[in-house]
Amino acid sequence: MPNAETSEGEGSLVVVTARRIRERLIAGDLPPGRKLSEAGLAAELGVSRNTLREVFRLLTSQRLLTYIPNRGVFVAAPHEAAVIDIYRVRLVIQKGAIAATTPGHPALARMREVSDRSQKAGERGDWPLVGTLNLEFHRTMVELCESERLSACFELVLAELRLVFGQVKDTAHLHAPFIELNAALLSALETGRLAEASAQLDSYLIRSERSVLAVISRIRR
Repeated sequence: MPNAETSEGEGSLVVVTARRIRERLIAGDLPPGRKLSEAGLAAELGVSRNTLREVFRLLTSQRLLTYIPNRGVFVAAPHEAAVIDIYRVRLVIQKGAIAATTPGHPALARMREVSDRSQKAGERGDWPLVGTLNLEFHRTMVELCESERLSACFELVLAELRLVFGQVKDTAHLHAPFIELNAALLSALETGRLAEASAQLDSYLIRSERSVLAVISRIRR
């Protein structure tokens, strides 16, 4: 994280720049294992190399980047243990989001929009976009909690999860089943069937975790 000598303005720039990079990770623009060019990325983002080094330190502490001595900074490639922990966190936060759901909450309308876009992307076979929209669906779901801290925490989880997906060449089998499952989960939330939504989330996350772990295990053999 920024050190004590970093000015308030520089500290804010570090936070903003880190978020821009996290957004790119969630969108799948920076695949796992890629080496990041300090000079190139600093120029692209319009920040100094000193600022970017602080950003790298912050994102490394958040497990999104990996520093390898004498080699440089790379986008992280999470392993099985990370996947298990990610899903533990998802279960706790998203169950809380279900419990906090209120009728007509604006997040529900945004979830409906994302769900509809995901269905159309699936019909086109655009699986990278489906993956991005799936993450956006669940990020929006956490907005039901109306907690900036929970949303910020969940954003880190989703960025790390995208790095898990990024290790898989063909993600159709990972994303296709969850288009309809997202729609069903949303329907339960929209109609106030929260106990049903909670049960759906339990089975949803178990199924998703098992699928992801199976794929990562095959990749690492």
